[in-house]
Amino acid sequence: MNKIIEIEHLSAGYDRNIVLRDVNLRVYEQDFLGIIGPNGGGKTTLIKLILGLMKPAGGEIRFFSDGKPATNLSMGYLPQYNAIDKKFPISVYDVVLSGLSRKKSLLKSFTGEHHRKVEEVISHMGLQGLEKKAIGQLSGGQLQRALLGRAIVSNPEVVILDEPNTYIDQRFESRLYEILSEINKERAIILVSHDIGTVVSNVKSIACVNETLDYHPDSEVSAEWLEAKFECPIELLGHGELPHRIIRNHHHENEK
Repeated sequence: MNKIIEIEHLSAGYDRNIVLRDVNLRVYEQDFLGIIGPNGGGKTTLIKLILGLMKPAGGEIRFFSDGKPATNLSMGYLPQYNAIDKKFPISVYDVVLSGLSRKKSLLKSFTGEHHRKVEEVISHMGLQGLEKKAIGQLSGGQLQRALLGRAIVSNPEVVILDEPNTYIDQRFESRLYEILSEINKERAIILVSHDIGTVVSNVKSIACVNETLDYHPDSEVSAEWLEAKFECPIELLGHGELPHRIIRNHHHENEK
């Protein structure tokens, strides 16, 4: 399978504080990569680097399309919930529609096909009847679904989700991963989450980021592996048919 993202010897930080050091990673077509790690370990920083929202201090990020070098990839992005300005006066429909802005020129209107796609995505997200509602009037779970719709409406080559479970209600969580499984049949997904149990139950491979990056080629990881990467004890609990891994309370001396 062709690689679409190649990261070599990447380092990054803020001011003089190093957040990522010598990170190496490859992401492939139809990959479903889960990125886990302790708070402050550099997960969100890595995503910002891939998206081009910040520049690395060293190393390289290369993109590929159909096995050939490319200058960029089309990416759909679901940011963390707390990064959204919920006071911004925009409706659910227009939030999803904004995900198609790059599909048209600045001076042209959205086409009927664009609007049809938005309606289809809104239906998939379970947001029928809320199209005209302002995002400030939505519940946390409804807002996350609208933002996920924006991330996938353009059929990007890779979908990047930063803590997608935040504020999503339990009823929609299973549907969320059904949708992601459908999306993953055609494109890669990178999912950042602190919810280890959910990640290992749904992804194909795992990268643990804690200043450096340690890659695991599948989701069958042991508690011992997790403890070594998180640098703290991990307790394993059985919960229904899904394994849940719970991190005990702990403190890092140097939070990044």
